[in-house]
Amino acid sequence: MIVSIVDIGTNTVLLLVASVTPDGRIDPLLYEQRIPRLGKGVDQQRTLHPDSMARVIDVLNEYQELAAQHHPDVTVVCGTSAVRDASNNSEFAALVQEKTGLTLDILSGSEEALWTFRGAISGMPDLSRATVIDIGGGSTEIIVGSRGNIQEQISLNIGSVRLTERFFAHDPPLPGELDNARRAVLGDLMPAAGFSFQGSSLVGVAGTATSLAMLVQGRHDFNIRAVTNYRMTRHAVEHLYRTLRQMPSSMILELSPVMEGRADVIVAGALILLEVMEHYGFEELLVSERGVRFGLALREAEKVRR
Repeated sequence: MIVSIVDIGTNTVLLLVASVTPDGRIDPLLYEQRIPRLGKGVDQQRTLHPDSMARVIDVLNEYQELAAQHHPDVTVVCGTSAVRDASNNSEFAALVQEKTGLTLDILSGSEEALWTFRGAISGMPDLSRATVIDIGGGSTEIIVGSRGNIQEQISLNIGSVRLTERFFAHDPPLPGELDNARRAVLGDLMPAAGFSFQGSSLVGVAGTATSLAMLVQGRHDFNIRAVTNYRMTRHAVEHLYRTLRQMPSSMILELSPVMEGRADVIVAGALILLEVMEHYGFEELLVSERGVRFGLALREAEKVRR
């Protein structure tokens, strides 16, 4: 079957059109990314701004046209952290329905964690046990499990956009702002302290992981093959974090077009990743270009099989 999956995040709106075989193999036909930052200001205001919603509607209409060329059997549009947290998310869902004809599926934190895990490991057939981390704009999901069994999962209320808006009043952030952000991250990581990480490989999905992988390799333009299953050491993440935190976002943007829409939040994303690796004792990160979109593609295929 052909599926079209749209992931509306705090910072990005992502499209995957793929063919899913009966045995669960996902063959991507189309990837797209736009960065309308729907969740701008949601952490403080708890509402989605009309301008932000309008930007996302434009993206959804564009995506429908692109996906239509592949004649999808099913289309899924999901909303994650920013949509979950907004008091006017029902208004946004109604707007999506009115302007695009699409139904918005607002994922809970546990649903997002489940399908992120399933999607991430779908591209790593040799991996027996994994800890998947998804650093989004508004939340961070940590999921531990094996291919057939998720053992532990948590959705933390920290993300690159949320952390930046809370703590970074300067560009680049001041040392005190970085210290305060780090303490907040460590506090938020405490609920996962009892997870059984031993014997698992750390797998990173979403924009923070893939963007850092591009920067570590010194690549200017995004290359999906360069990030797929790329092994990024903790030392490399720490070195990059220490470098980026001293640079204004305008200078970070000059490093690569990949930083468009991320330059002002990548320091916060790198901080979260580094603290997770240090706190839980991971020496390297396996980077995956897959995530919740791929998991939802599997979900839709499994519905048909049932």
